[in-house]
Amino acid sequence: MRTGAWARDHEALYKLSRDGVITVARLVEFGVSKRTCYRRCRPGQPWQRLLPGVILLCSGRPTRGQVVEGALLYGGPEAIVTGLEACRRQGLRGPKTTADRIHLLIPASCKVSSAGYVLVERTTRMPRPTIIGGVAMAPLVRAALDECRRFTTRDPIRALLTEAVQRGRLDPEVLIRELEDGSDRGSALPREVLRDVLRGARSVAEIDAMAVWRRTGLPEPLWNQELRDADGRYIGTPDGYFGKVRLAWEIDSYDFHFARAQYAGTLERNSRYTAEGIMVLQTLPGRLRTEPETVAAELVAAHSAAEIRLIRR
Repeated sequence: MRTGAWARDHEALYKLSRDGVITVARLVEFGVSKRTCYRRCRPGQPWQRLLPGVILLCSGRPTRGQVVEGALLYGGPEAIVTGLEACRRQGLRGPKTTADRIHLLIPASCKVSSAGYVLVERTTRMPRPTIIGGVAMAPLVRAALDECRRFTTRDPIRALLTEAVQRGRLDPEVLIRELEDGSDRGSALPREVLRDVLRGARSVAEIDAMAVWRRTGLPEPLWNQELRDADGRYIGTPDGYFGKVRLAWEIDSYDFHFARAQYAGTLERNSRYTAEGIMVLQTLPGRLRTEPETVAAELVAAHSAAEIRLIRR
């Protein structure tokens, strides 16, 4: 574009951008002076500054796509998106968070620092990117752990990693290997959560159930073990199963199990347990956190009752 031509053809200028996002350096190449770039980003003017050296060619609220494009332009040609944004674009919901940042990975040799809504992480382990909608993303296993390393509490880590395994179909062993290969920084809590995921936990509630079980002193149950009768017919898949005393422990969500259809399914499941001589203890997931000692005592009592019942038979 010839010097000054952009002023007569704004549509052509927009086409040179990435969804309306462009660097000041590129605008200068197209004949727009730096002074003009920043003047047009002042309040009441038609453009806006997204990040240092990155401009949006309109004054309205940027879309999420424009926010991501701005981050990538700021990070440079080798930058890729990781963390929660990459997880969501690969099918996960992710934990609720008030942060609206874009987490980038860039090669360790690059001289770019975090700014505005962009969190820049330099790394010597740049992964091969996954391209989604034209955007370079870290693979799901890396994106999930990059996010988890920055959480300081267990709850969002539990939520993200269990969803990555259940919804994202990631093998827990693959998550462990990625964690081992990466930095030790921020890895303690993800390691702790992954230990329970490896035991068989498929949800946050099941991880909480494992924490309650540890209070009891009881032998470890089988987690999420499918049970079948002597003829191979399906009985159920209890969250925890104490095979020696034939006790099933089910963490039953009120919201899920007490809708009409799900409630009927729960009754049928419990009937199958009873027909096979299996005792069942049902626990609401919220009580695992609000009343862990009480639930642990209930589990011990149920285990004792199941044991006594077998002795008397």
